Formats: sequence, C-alpha cells, structure tokens
Amino acid sequence: MHTIFLFLSFVLSFCLVPDLHAFATKGQDCAKCHTLKKDEASVLVKKLDQNIKVLDVQKSSVKYLWEVTIESNGKKGIIYIDLPKKHLFSGSLIDMQGKKNLTEQRLSEIKTVDVSQIPLKDALIIGDKNAKHKVIVFDDPE
Repeated sequence: MHTIFLFLSFVLSFCLVPDLHAFATKGQDCAKCHTLKKDEASVLVKKLDQNIKVLDVQKSSVKYLWEVTIESNGKKGIIYIDLPKKHLFSGSLIDMQGKKNLTEQRLSEIKTVDVSQIPLKDALIIGDKNAKHKVIVFDDPE
C-alpha cells in the first residue's frame, strides 16, 4: 500500500509541476533550436495555396512566431507561422502596449521602392534636373 501511495504521489507531482517534464524557456532563445528556411516555408504555404510565393522568412517580434513575407497575385503580404510549424495566421499583429500595428509597419518597409533603381534614361524632365527633391510620375499614354 505504501509503495502504491509513493508511486501515485510521484505521478501526480510529475503531472502537476510542468517544469519537470516540459521544456523551460526561461531566458532561452527558442529560435536557436527551431528554424524555418524559405524553402520549407514555401512547402508549408503551398499546401494552402499554390499561387503564393515566399519571398523571405525571419524571426517575428513575437517570440514564438516566424514572419513570412509572401507574394500572391502581384501583391506582397505577411503571414505568421508558429515555431512548431503547426499554425499559420494572416492578419495584423498589434503591439497592445505601444498601440502599434507591427504588420502594417513591416509591410510599409517591404513595399518601399528604392527610387534610385528606377531607370530615368527616357524620362521627360521638367524643371531643374539637379533639384534637391524630385517627383517621379508614371503615365501610360495608351
């Protein structure tokens, strides 16, 4: 009887104290053990939609999420995949304390165009071509 009591006590203490059997994340960087490469993210995303192209994968500002930059139908977007690669979500990630839409901030960074890369060889220049500020206007005459 005493042995059964000790065994049950051990089993109950093991079940009730999560740090005994769970991976403790205290101060540890989970992304050191968990990785998500671009090609692996592509395989995961293509299970949902064949038309999505993965452009980049990086750690999210949220500890347990990967930020995946995608392109679908010519539009860039961001989705998030959890570390175990079992859940994906699409939507805005909001920093409640700072009241900032983190997804929107990243999208504005991703969608920024480097105007120095725009070819101006055939451009029609109006005004001083050495002006400090320039405005580039695109027009389709047809």
